[in-house]
Amino acid sequence: MAAPNFWDRQKEAQETVEQLKSLRALVDPIATAEKHIHDLVELVSLLSDTDPHSVEEFDREITRLRKEVDVIEFQQLLSDPYDKNDAIVSINAGAGGTEACDWASMLYRLYTRWAETRGFKVELFDELSGEEAGIKNVTFFIRGPYAHGFLKSESGVHRLVRISPFDSNKRRHTSFASVDVVPDVDDIPEIEIKDVDIKIDTYRAGGAGGQHVNKTESAIRITHLATGIVVQCQNERSQFKNKQSALKVLKARLYERHRKEEDAKIQAKYGEKKEISWGSQIRSYVFQPYSLVKDHRTNTETSDVNRVMDGDINLFIEAYLKERIGK
Repeated sequence: MAAPNFWDRQKEAQETVEQLKSLRALVDPIATAEKHIHDLVELVSLLSDTDPHSVEEFDREITRLRKEVDVIEFQQLLSDPYDKNDAIVSINAGAGGTEACDWASMLYRLYTRWAETRGFKVELFDELSGEEAGIKNVTFFIRGPYAHGFLKSESGVHRLVRISPFDSNKRRHTSFASVDVVPDVDDIPEIEIKDVDIKIDTYRAGGAGGQHVNKTESAIRITHLATGIVVQCQNERSQFKNKQSALKVLKARLYERHRKEEDAKIQAKYGEKKEISWGSQIRSYVFQPYSLVKDHRTNTETSDVNRVMDGDINLFIEAYLKERIGK
């Protein structure tokens, strides 16, 4: 990176920077833990039975070191080839009209807050608002080291139970939204998309974006004919840029489909337990008559619903990854 011509090739340079970030995400916690171990060794030599403050300081340092080691052990669970990549997250409201659209927007906020707490970047790709409130569907990138490795546990159907703010009779409603997480991958040798494999439609973008967005057919919708997968993008002013972005997301979804098909073949051959798939309910969020968030795959649960909705889903992610490793 210190070479004079390093930034002459922007794409290659950026890829190198991203690789460096991923490596630092693995190495830095280990280096920090090692430093604290050396500090503790020195602190032990200074401990005094007559000075309770030194013992208290030692206990605090031990607690901090244990947390650091937990982080290192947690990262060892992220061993799949694309775990280190950015994540492409899609949220779709289920049946239920406005209530389901509101639930989809709540999940969008949840993952945005989770990303912010980790210092990750969120980039909106495409969004379709609900007719009265919320969103019908949204696709966005979460960029940061091992974003996909962390968030792959979130793919599935999420169920909400609460007193609906849209019901004048204050009745309890159940809503569903599906979450799909795939890795952001530039080069996927297994996946090739030919012009004859897809149908491309153009249309005028809706919602915010200025006069240009609404006056020109810059929005792109791509349908993969063999699988029926549909990807659309309207964020850029350029139709070409929207097409390139849509093709990238389509390739990522096709790769994920391919990967799941290969996993299913292996499981069928060796009789392994099937994983929870897209169409299965993975987690319930109960606001009334009691407070509970429960993951049905690992039985991990917490009564602190507000904390979860503010983005603290790490206990569910960790439990899911540990169970996968244990299978």
